[in-house]
Formats: sequence, C-alpha cells, structure tokens
Amino acid sequence: MIRAQHIVKSFDGRTVLDDISVEFETGRTNLIIGKSGSGKTVLLKSLVGLHGIDSGAVWYDDINFTELGFRERKAIRKDIGMIFQGGALLDSSSVEENVKLPLDLFTEQSEAEKLERVNFCLQRVRLENANRLYPAELSGGMIKRVAIARAIVLNPKYLFCDEPNSGLDPQTSIVIDNLIHEITREYNITTIINTHDMNSVMEIGEKIVYIHEGRKWWEGTKDEILQADNPELNAFVFASAMAKRAKAAVR
Repeated sequence: MIRAQHIVKSFDGRTVLDDISVEFETGRTNLIIGKSGSGKTVLLKSLVGLHGIDSGAVWYDDINFTELGFRERKAIRKDIGMIFQGGALLDSSSVEENVKLPLDLFTEQSEAEKLERVNFCLQRVRLENANRLYPAELSGGMIKRVAIARAIVLNPKYLFCDEPNSGLDPQTSIVIDNLIHEITREYNITTIINTHDMNSVMEIGEKIVYIHEGRKWWEGTKDEILQADNPELNAFVFASAMAKRAKAAVR
C-alpha cells in the first residue's frame, strides 16, 4: 500500500498539487488519469521521491517515506520498480545487460544467479532468447516488455509506470496492459500507472484517481467511471474517446 496524505507541491510559486490525499491499494492496478498539465505526472514523481514535496506525507505501508534520509530511502528504492514512458533502455547495452543492471547496482549475487533471474524475467514477459539483442533491434512493444522485465528483476513490492502505452498501437497496448495487470496480481504488487489511455482505464482500472487542476477530483473503479456525476471527468472521458477515434481513422 502507498498512501499520500495532504500532498502540496509548487513550482516557482505556482501550486501544482493542492492537498491531495489518496491510498493506492496492494495487488491492484491503480491508475492516475487527467489531461496534460493537470499534475498527474508531478504526483507520480512525488510519490516515488523524484520531486520533493512542500507539505504532506507519503507512506509506503507503515513507513513515512517523506521523513527518510538518503540512505534510508535507498533501502526502500530496492523495493521499487519503474517503467518510464520511452522505456529508458541503455542503447549501448544488450537486453540482458539492461535487465541485469538493477541486480548489478543493488545485489551481491553471482553472475550465474543474476543471469538466472534475468532469464526468468525475460521469459515472464515472453522475450525468451532476446538476451543478445540491442534496443535498436527491438519494436516499441518489445522495448516496453524489456522495461517491464527490468522493473521486476528485483522482485519489487511497488511498481510505478509512466505512460507505459505511449507510442504503441492499440493491439500492443492491450498486451502491455494485460502483462502489467498479470504481474501485479501474481506478485501482489502495489502498482501505480500514470496514463491518458482510456482503453487502459476500461481494461485494467481497478482503482482510478482523476486529477483536475492539481486536485483529486474523483476516484473510483472502471465500472463506476461511466456513471460518474462529475462534469470535468465526463468531459475528459469524452475528449479521450474522441481523440482515440480520430487516431484510428487516420490509421
């Protein structure tokens, strides 16, 4: 479980997050949605500690992450997996080397133990025998799957995903969504996904938090979102659906 309590964050005197409190549940896919500039990316980065907050607190289970020093946070970060928007693979490193990187940084395992874990994670994301390939040889969907393998190689308790479907076609997006959902359930991870993809919302949105102008404007499930009595949320859902149709028509 990750819990935000009264989070406030400003940049240059402008409030970007305004008193946000929300609990993200373990073993479920928790989605943060909102239009560009709403504050959802700042919220995600604040939760993981990439942004310091002005006031409030972030709790990881029973630990107040906000109050921890650098060394203490490093121990928590061993339990965190990150999937970045573009995959963030090292271009000069092979798939195997990219996935093995967290093991090199945070463990004292032997090379044989590391390779065994890397191969297990690549098999889990259905990329067996891709070890020697380089990012330039991979499709967009394969890059995201390598990023997922790297994110889970340390067997994390918490998984953060920043626009995991960005740049992917609808079919590949479904594959990535389902994979993240399966891994969340299988390993009982607290997964937080920052997305603007309404297909993701309707497919795997077990808990959804809608951010509007820096405030938590609505929260619920995918089954509740279409019946929500919330004009701003309804406008966002409608605009997202229309944008998806327009992209499909262009293709």
